[in-house]
Amino acid sequence: MPIHEADRLRRLPLYLFTIIDGLKAKAIARGVDVIDLGMGNPDLPTPKHIVDELCKQAKVTENQRYSRPNGEPEQILKEAIAEWYKGRFDVDLDPKDEILPLIGSKEGVAHLSLAFLNHDDIALVPNPAYPVHFNGVIMAGGVLYNIPMTAEHNFKPDLNSLSAELVRRAKLIFISYPHNPTTAVAGKEFFEEVVAWAKDKPNIIIAHDLTYSDITFDGFRAPSILEIEGAKDLNIIEFHTLSKSYNMAGWRIGYVVGNKGILSTLAKAKSYIDFGIFRAIQLAAAKALTGPQDCVKELVETYQKRRDVLVDALNGIGWHVEKPKATFYLWAQIPPKFSALTSMEFAALLVEEAGVVLAPGTGFGEYGEGYVRFALVENEERIKMAVERIDKLLKD
Repeated sequence: MPIHEADRLRRLPLYLFTIIDGLKAKAIARGVDVIDLGMGNPDLPTPKHIVDELCKQAKVTENQRYSRPNGEPEQILKEAIAEWYKGRFDVDLDPKDEILPLIGSKEGVAHLSLAFLNHDDIALVPNPAYPVHFNGVIMAGGVLYNIPMTAEHNFKPDLNSLSAELVRRAKLIFISYPHNPTTAVAGKEFFEEVVAWAKDKPNIIIAHDLTYSDITFDGFRAPSILEIEGAKDLNIIEFHTLSKSYNMAGWRIGYVVGNKGILSTLAKAKSYIDFGIFRAIQLAAAKALTGPQDCVKELVETYQKRRDVLVDALNGIGWHVEKPKATFYLWAQIPPKFSALTSMEFAALLVEEAGVVLAPGTGFGEYGEGYVRFALVENEERIKMAVERIDKLLKD
């Protein structure tokens, strides 16, 4: 008798990036020089002073043991996070119980659903979304309710359109700005509306994903929801990571801050699953947060140059897109010539015919259909080359 995977896996949507990876591998096998603008995987190196700290701390015998919640390295990291939040957002956090380090923010987002959702609990997820926002709900066995977001509404969820019955049954809502994949941004007025909406809904956890707060352009500043008056008195938490700001994606280090009761339950769930983060990585992360920040400024400048090159080049070939104010992505509608194709079909065509990898919009949910996402993870010359190949395909 064959052994079948768990039903929870069967409920998950098809992971389109696996298909794209397969097409990419076939193209490479044919000798194609593939330009991969699909995955948001930073190509720039981790700053030297952070790597040096890792090497130094990895040699310390005590750091090679299991991480302990109340150990000295763990406290150093929490205090560094609190210091960074105070300096960045003027938000005061208690390192003891308002900060929880994570093995990457993705891990924490997934475990949040596992920690809180029963089989009849609803999670409200704006769509399109970073996939773990909805995949985590499904894996945990919760009930997923997609809130459609469209360009006409600036990719913002209309919370006031949700029925009273739906809100009564909901236990969790995700929001995320600057937004992946759409690159939409939100100012403090949006978060003021969210906090006002949440004040009479003590049954709902508001989880804000702030991954791209540092990668902003043209003078835009991304706020924290915890800046809003009254936010810390509600069931509000905020996820962050060092993956993007410091090119530490493979290090797997992130954190969540905010409501101490929610963080305590999330920590409890994690305690059954993992033994924490390698202490040398925690200490290197503390060095990143408290050390010189010129590296972040230089990173943003690099992404802004790449953004400008990509947007100008695409507009130059007739694929009209606007410059995003944040993230290292570009969210673009499929060109009219190929509008009959699904985003998956168009992305597959680009790999097969042009050797260019983009992320299909439906990889981020059903409301991503009709779009593709570019990631600015190649240098400017490679980006220009990718657009030249796309131009040839459009003309053919």
